[in-house]
Amino acid sequence: MSFSDPFTLCIVTLVAMSILGVPIGHSMICASILYLFAAGLDMGTAAEQLLNSMMTSYTMLAVPLFILAAELMNSGSMTIRLLNFCNAIVGRFRGGLAQVNVLQSLIFAGMSGSAIADAAGMGKMMQKMMTQDGKYTPSYAASLTAVSAVIAPILPPSIPLVIYSLVSNASIGFLFLGGILPGLLICVSQMGIVAWTARRKNFPTEEPVPLRRIPGITIRALPALMLPVVLLVGLRGGVMTPTEAAAVAALYALLVSVVIHRDVGLRQFYGSLLAAGRMTTSVGMLIAGAMVFNYVITVENIPASISAFLLSFELTPLTFLLIVNVVLLLLGCILEGTTIILVVVPVLVPTAQALGIDMVHFGVVVVFNVMLGLITPPYGLLLFIVARVSGEPLRAIVKDTLPFLAGMIVALMLITFFPSLVLGVPRMFGYTG
Repeated sequence: MSFSDPFTLCIVTLVAMSILGVPIGHSMICASILYLFAAGLDMGTAAEQLLNSMMTSYTMLAVPLFILAAELMNSGSMTIRLLNFCNAIVGRFRGGLAQVNVLQSLIFAGMSGSAIADAAGMGKMMQKMMTQDGKYTPSYAASLTAVSAVIAPILPPSIPLVIYSLVSNASIGFLFLGGILPGLLICVSQMGIVAWTARRKNFPTEEPVPLRRIPGITIRALPALMLPVVLLVGLRGGVMTPTEAAAVAALYALLVSVVIHRDVGLRQFYGSLLAAGRMTTSVGMLIAGAMVFNYVITVENIPASISAFLLSFELTPLTFLLIVNVVLLLLGCILEGTTIILVVVPVLVPTAQALGIDMVHFGVVVVFNVMLGLITPPYGLLLFIVARVSGEPLRAIVKDTLPFLAGMIVALMLITFFPSLVLGVPRMFGYTG
């Protein structure tokens, strides 16, 4: 390895800038431009790749629109109504508020597609409710909020699955359907762990909601509950594309908040636009940087070289998936999830295709792995978010997270060994993979 080699110089620059705290998107762009200069290529190619990836991708529009939909729901009373509905369903059981935390993440997942939106919105509210009057320790409330937020990027609509489709050309609609059973599997495992912990630690129960009030609570939450149904029916009925579905989600959240609930005014709407704009800019820079860096990887023929190297070992599809699981779980400890999907996954896709692995199954397994990285130290972005909200030390939160992490790894192994857990629902809707 020589530092005069353009690709080596590119990688060293990327790592050095990241260590110095430069945002990863900017680091990839700068390192890629340096590679083009050192290799004697046209440096304007970086701008061309950036513009082509950001301006010509119709699918890319789904990301900011789903983010806006989540922000609009958080600014109004839709989330409160969902919370009341969840409490009416499971609050009466031991550890009821903890069960509510998981169930609201399951329902909110069908509207936001973002773990960060869940943890920063409903999750912040749930932490406050769980810790008041000393019902739960702050570290347990924070850890449960972090792990339950992981459900959102698995279930449709999922922003990480949209991004995966950009690098794999897999169908977004079938990817969304493929995430349904794995997302429910996470939810069931988390609720089971909560029930076990509740009995062991004698968690409190909430005051049962009278049965006569449940229909009214359900009706008030119905507009929010119907959004996932509208999206899935529209997607699978061929009425709308995924990007159009994202626009429908944002418009639906706006109309419900302004017209039906009447609790979002111009000030709240403006605040939602600003918050969505900030998050979109952050994600957009990361995607732009990755697309430029992927051009460098393509020029160096890295995907084909790695594919040939791995295929030389005569790996079976299952062995390859197990290796991918280990690699992505380790990378998730130190890298941000979107970076992994945009930079690492394109290198693995050719090998997966050569081994005959279904791209929908592979995509859900990849995103499942990447989302686990959100709750694994030392990087664990969700851990940092809930630690900041709760004020608890990271060590205490990680300790309470471990049982849930173990349960989700078991769920990951199940969808790896049994592809039908991912492909069953898509095949019901005509998928032939």
